[in-house]
Amino acid sequence: MLMEVKKSLKLLGYYFKFNISSVMEYRVSFLVQCFGMILNNSAFIFFWWILFENVDTIGGYGFEDEMMLWALMSSSFGFCFVVFGNVNRITRMIINGDLDTYLLQPKDPLINILCSKTIVSAWGDTLYGIILFFIIKGFDIKGFLLFLLFCITGALIFASVLVTFHALSFYAGNVEGLAQTVTEFFISFSIYPEGIFNNAIKSILYTIIPVAFIVYIPARLINEFSLSMILKVLGVALMWMTIAYTMFYKGLKRYESGNLITNKL
Repeated sequence: MLMEVKKSLKLLGYYFKFNISSVMEYRVSFLVQCFGMILNNSAFIFFWWILFENVDTIGGYGFEDEMMLWALMSSSFGFCFVVFGNVNRITRMIINGDLDTYLLQPKDPLINILCSKTIVSAWGDTLYGIILFFIIKGFDIKGFLLFLLFCITGALIFASVLVTFHALSFYAGNVEGLAQTVTEFFISFSIYPEGIFNNAIKSILYTIIPVAFIVYIPARLINEFSLSMILKVLGVALMWMTIAYTMFYKGLKRYESGNLITNKL
């Protein structure tokens, strides 16, 4: 088991270096896309700044609290698609029979699939979140280390939930629309203060769409350190990774490489 984990981490590291070298071959395009995404995200700062100029708090959150949610979600979302750039193509690959190439290679198929692509604009999201953190907190080293930890756990939770929903394609056919809706829910719910949601919505944000463990709880922990809560966030990340891994590999037993031929016929 430990050996398999080491192999998967080694493969992930290889793909990460390869993807960096690939995007840097077109540096102008890379910089333009990154800057464009940072500029696009920055526009929302003014919206929230104007809003908080007229009210003291929204759902118990002040302006800096809201910006921390944006920083965490932007970097978590960005890091997810920087490292796991193929995550939103899993359903299409299952339906079209495109998994064959990965299944024939002597590597972990799921890691191989997820990491074989990076989304260039996601680098801009990642950098935006980091820049926003320093604007809010200054050079708080301890806070920044926690921020990086939660960006990693957030990316893992986000990717794992998406893999879980995409893996439903093994059982129910094309669920790409459902997976896309889940992505939109993650983004939409994570950028608003937790206090504005009722208890029913909050229960969803702590379970099926675990936004709370990506932004709400991490944002509080950066200000108020709690080892037990950090361990809880790590536990949730591990739980969702286990669910995703189990769903994908159980579903893979139902996969038929002839899907592509069948669709063409």
